[in-house]
Amino acid sequence: MSTVPLIICFGDSLTVGYQSPTPGSPDFRETPYGAFLQDLLGSTARVVVSGICGELTGEMAMRFRPDVLQHHPAYVVVLGGTNDLGWNARPADIMRNLLKMYELALAAGIQPVAVTVPSIRLGMEEGEGPSTPWGAGSGGMDGQGWVTEHIERRQMLNRLISDYCTSRGVAWIDLCAATQEPRTMRLAAAYSNDGLHLTTEGYRKLATLLYEQVFTVRLKRQGRTGRSTA
Repeated sequence: MSTVPLIICFGDSLTVGYQSPTPGSPDFRETPYGAFLQDLLGSTARVVVSGICGELTGEMAMRFRPDVLQHHPAYVVVLGGTNDLGWNARPADIMRNLLKMYELALAAGIQPVAVTVPSIRLGMEEGEGPSTPWGAGSGGMDGQGWVTEHIERRQMLNRLISDYCTSRGVAWIDLCAATQEPRTMRLAAAYSNDGLHLTTEGYRKLATLLYEQVFTVRLKRQGRTGRSTA
């Protein structure tokens, strides 16, 4: 039986690595951050991607047992909530589903790694086109107000995630802060070509953050002790 630790990347289209077509790349693409993380980790760990496009956190929680717990990974990276927010779910309700997954993992001796949801971008900056995955009506003052309110709800959810992780000693990655523009708080154009999903560079960024901030130290420590560490 292999002693190489298993890491499951669990979530929605941001875990699948979905990319929207562009004029330069007209086909749908999948560049999961888990694949980049595997490249960085090499033979020190095995990374499995378990993502479903369009999935809500309630649906993630329903499949958490068969798709995560039954495989007995050492770690599970959980990234979810962006679709719930798109359906105007309350951050507190989304957090309840995330909390269920974090706690199920901990109870099973699996180390959860939480990831904050990235911001959004609607192509309303000066010089940008109006294309957006959110449908019509995103331009003008009404659109600006909608963006502001939506980003505020994302920030509320991300604060709930970070507060929980801090109180429970759970590892977490602030993907939102790492990929947003400090001035506008919107998802930086370099990391998204549709305002919602990430580009290859965005997914690679998440893998690098996980590698540098979580797994480099923990897997080294685990190698010394021969077991998963908190």
